[in-house]
Amino acid sequence: MNLDPTKMKDWEIAQAAEERMIPIDRLAADIGLRPEELIPMGRQLTKVDHRRVLERMPGAGSARYIDVTAITPTPLGEGKTTTTMGLVQGLGAIGKRPVGAIRQPSSGPTFNIKGSAAGGGLAQCIPLTPFSLGLTGDIDAMTNAHNLAMTALTARMQHEHNYDDARLARANLKRLDIDPGQVHWKWAIDFCAQALRNITIGQGGKMDGLEMDSGFQITVSSELMAILAVARDLKDLRERIAKIVLATDRNGRPVTTADLEVDGAMTAWMRNTLDPTLMQTVEGQPVFVHAGPFANIAIGQSSVLADRLGSRLGDYLVTESGFGADIGFEKFWNLKCRYSGLAPDAVVLVATIRALKMHGGGPKVKPGLPLDDVYKEENLELVERGCRNLAAHIETVKRSGVRPVVCLNGFHTDTAAEREVVRKVAEAHDAYFAVSEHWLRGGEGARELAEAVEAAAEEPGDFRFLYELETPLRERIELIARDIYGADGVTFEPLAEEKLARLENDPEARSMGTCMVKTHLSLSHDPELKGRPAGWTLPVRDILTYRGAGFLVPVAGTIKLLPGTGSNPAYRRIDVDPDTGKVEGLF
Repeated sequence: MNLDPTKMKDWEIAQAAEERMIPIDRLAADIGLRPEELIPMGRQLTKVDHRRVLERMPGAGSARYIDVTAITPTPLGEGKTTTTMGLVQGLGAIGKRPVGAIRQPSSGPTFNIKGSAAGGGLAQCIPLTPFSLGLTGDIDAMTNAHNLAMTALTARMQHEHNYDDARLARANLKRLDIDPGQVHWKWAIDFCAQALRNITIGQGGKMDGLEMDSGFQITVSSELMAILAVARDLKDLRERIAKIVLATDRNGRPVTTADLEVDGAMTAWMRNTLDPTLMQTVEGQPVFVHAGPFANIAIGQSSVLADRLGSRLGDYLVTESGFGADIGFEKFWNLKCRYSGLAPDAVVLVATIRALKMHGGGPKVKPGLPLDDVYKEENLELVERGCRNLAAHIETVKRSGVRPVVCLNGFHTDTAAEREVVRKVAEAHDAYFAVSEHWLRGGEGARELAEAVEAAAEEPGDFRFLYELETPLRERIELIARDIYGADGVTFEPLAEEKLARLENDPEARSMGTCMVKTHLSLSHDPELKGRPAGWTLPVRDILTYRGAGFLVPVAGTIKLLPGTGSNPAYRRIDVDPDTGKVEGLF
């Protein structure tokens, strides 16, 4: 294809590439899927029946397992999904049989500032429009299941408030005595709607519900999304949904979805979400798209099921982890790999000259505003200072027992001297290094990266977790804060301290994983601290409990579970061509 990313927008490239897409049934057959294992979703997409495939192909897969992560990004991102798609294409260019596995985008960032996360330039996942606008309905089903739980909870609270025990008994209901001040869940919406973070519900009369404080969270932060990311099959999904704690009663006891008898109906909404969607790169390599949790407020990984399928259907499986290695890779390493039983053979650490200059002291990078001239002109001093952030992330990956591959995602404004600075730093820290121009040249531009990944994957690994599940929660949090973020220590605010004391005496909680919540824009909890901050302490203000997902979730800083929409959101540029019906403006 004669496509030029310097002259075409991402959506224009995607539309041109879609005219030459491999038919989805042929793509599926090429990787060994049978017709009866496909659940067609129109002409361009298919879900894959995970149960049938795993029954036919039991045991562990044999693919080399590659994770793509990054340094601390700018608010514009550093092209991690673009690099994932580029690496899949690059492995294809050197004669390998790769399979990709990425997350489904949330409508929040798609219509806001960041875009739909399909990649970019000549390294994209297509078809772009269904990928960006709901795909095969998983997030919509999850939103409905989540809000069904809240409907059941608030209805029960109203009935218990209005009815005496005799009337409840006639309805075959036991009084749960739910505490209105201890409702842990909020309603879900898949947009960045800051006006809905804190609301009051139940206003009106006694038939309009119980008046109480409530709010919304973005759907991808729902515990249901975390459950989808780690569930192994329908039975596991059903059992996990039944364990979700929505609130506590007036004696401090948990109130679960099973107590409300809504867990079965929630599973009915979620049943089809378990099957990953099969898509492709612009060069025709297969990509599984499944689950979509953010990494700053959730686990930040595509699903265990997608990885279990991909590991059986190719000789390389390339997945990605959200945001920087301090967040996404740490959760891939210590959570996802525990659930999947897979261990990475190589880890790609994406960096850009732009981000390194920012971490070296360059001006703020802000979405929607032109970059300062320092990002367009050679400045070796800023790049060198910014490489302290890169070095921190290299050390994080190496703690897992895997030697990283530093991928410099090439921009046309990079200079040879700037790239050489990054090469020297990477090699000084015993990492592989490659420059990749996949955005500009597709798979051919990623050959150097693919060859570096192939070499890294051939090295004998010594993969090991940062902590064992027997490690007390306080020690885990302090270990992550000190060894991964670079903090001097941790402080626990009163609410977090109270919950910590209770959880450390809870036998079930002691076996759960730790899923940290903090900003993705800094190694610290403060998004304004760039580079490699020193002399700071991590403040933990709360600890959430996701019993269904099996996570304890320490919350650091002021991060929100419902992001806000910016002043120049993407929806201002998205439209439909009235003549063709094609969507324009997605990126």
